[in-house]
Amino acid sequence: MFPIRDTIPHRHFPYATWILIALNALAFLRELAVPREAAEAMIYLFGLVPARFTNPGWAATVGFPIHTYWPFITTMFLHGGWLHVIGNMWVLAIFGDNVEDRMGPVRFTLFYLLCGITAGVVHVLTNPESTIPAVGASGAIAGVMAAYFVLYPRARIVAMFPIIFYPIFFEVPAFVYLGFWFLVQVLSGTMAIASDRQVGGIAWWAHIGGFAAGILFLALFLRRERPPPVETVGLA
Repeated sequence: MFPIRDTIPHRHFPYATWILIALNALAFLRELAVPREAAEAMIYLFGLVPARFTNPGWAATVGFPIHTYWPFITTMFLHGGWLHVIGNMWVLAIFGDNVEDRMGPVRFTLFYLLCGITAGVVHVLTNPESTIPAVGASGAIAGVMAAYFVLYPRARIVAMFPIIFYPIFFEVPAFVYLGFWFLVQVLSGTMAIASDRQVGGIAWWAHIGGFAAGILFLALFLRRERPPPVETVGLA
């Protein structure tokens, strides 16, 4: 079930959302521009490798720089392929503009980064021995989706569900679509822990951590809505 669009137009141009999309696109083009070995080294160095932070001895042996935590941010701007980056940016474009409306571009950017960092921390805590780099903006975007879930629960999401080669389009309330999405992450993350491996190569608990961060931190970043002006009536 893939989201196509929502039914709420934005009130202001979403500058921060589109700048984030542009930065992700530029970083991905950079990955494509360098030789494959260099791209793999870039992902390993700037992606999030849990054992780098939980096993300093191993990290030093491999040659990771010590006492640097930039990967918790840089990992949000790297992606593993065309479908990965396009899918993430599409979802960010759908949900980001309306959330940015309620926060403003600066607060939205800080909120996005905080959710992404929290997602990275949760990923490290739930996969402490992993030496596989995790990349992608999905943890930060999960926080944006959580904010949308709280702010616009009755919005309508036009979604597509493919049956073999035939796509079926339908509308669902945002709280149903996003609630179902979160349930899938929890079930898949639980299966990943039970099987002691990362199911499908997807960082499910990073998604869960980002979504939880979005709900927890939302109130801190919301812009105060100005009350409508009070009309005064002159007395004759």
